[in-house]
Amino acid sequence: MKLATRKNGTRDGELLVVSSDNQRAVVVGDIAPTLQALLDDWKSNAPHLEEIYRSLEAKERADWINISTVELHSPFPRAYSWIDGSAYINHILLVRKARGAEPPATLETDPLVYQGGSDTFLGPRDAIPLGNTDWGCDFESEIAIVMDDTPQGVKPHEVEKYIRLVMLCNDVSLRNLIPGELAKSFGFFVSKPSSAFSPLALTIDELGDSWKDGRLHLPLITHHNGEKYGDPDAGREMHFSFYDIVAHVCKTRSLSAGTIVGSGTISNENRERGSSCLAEKRMIEKIDTGEFKTSFMGYGDRVSIEMFNKAGDSLFGRIEQTVVPMG
Repeated sequence: MKLATRKNGTRDGELLVVSSDNQRAVVVGDIAPTLQALLDDWKSNAPHLEEIYRSLEAKERADWINISTVELHSPFPRAYSWIDGSAYINHILLVRKARGAEPPATLETDPLVYQGGSDTFLGPRDAIPLGNTDWGCDFESEIAIVMDDTPQGVKPHEVEKYIRLVMLCNDVSLRNLIPGELAKSFGFFVSKPSSAFSPLALTIDELGDSWKDGRLHLPLITHHNGEKYGDPDAGREMHFSFYDIVAHVCKTRSLSAGTIVGSGTISNENRERGSSCLAEKRMIEKIDTGEFKTSFMGYGDRVSIEMFNKAGDSLFGRIEQTVVPMG
């Protein structure tokens, strides 16, 4: 099943069930007005939406509408919680080097996570408002999952039954503000503005055999200013699976339905696969040449993020954003 949220002038938009070709949709407000409402009672609501999805695919419905991604918000315009991990060791090592920091001693045994701001998310085609280009604006191409109510103490092998949806994410970072924040020993916040998510959120069954062991084994393709920037495989070098990340977070707390959990920036050691953020490329330049050559994003710079299945179909739709002056 594919789901989306259409902008309608309210804070949380209206929930749509979307066809597998991403072209047609049915408004399902009589069952669940918003995606959060669906998650709040998934057990009761999801079977009705699955039936709508099947009938939409079979072209048996007369109430469908055409949709355009410019009409869509992130599936959750806001959420109770947004927890981002860092599951790719290659990314951790490169970015830590970039700011002169040593990797943690528990690099391979203990997932890194932080809790980001979730009161506002950008739409997948919304501009990225930037107050100052000196802040070092960067994109981060990621995978994200959406959880149902998940109990404290859940074990990795139990996590999949609580995963409801999968999305893509642009976790915007202000790289030049990060070192100062971390120096205070109190974590990210000002350096992590609103993220954006893909137009569509998918149930795991839509991913077929590309979803395995808590990882999505497909390339995540990023373009920067119209040129292909990277296509690393999202599953191959994901050291900590989503199962591991969720179990780690739930060591001391439960998760509420609608909690979003991110993978961290997708990264492969093979340089031919490119990168999923500017910071990685800058670090490689520093290692190879002794200096940074790639600039962070300025006004007018564009980023797009998309993933295709093995048949070449866009799974989640495209995140496509431009950096603009704030205000």
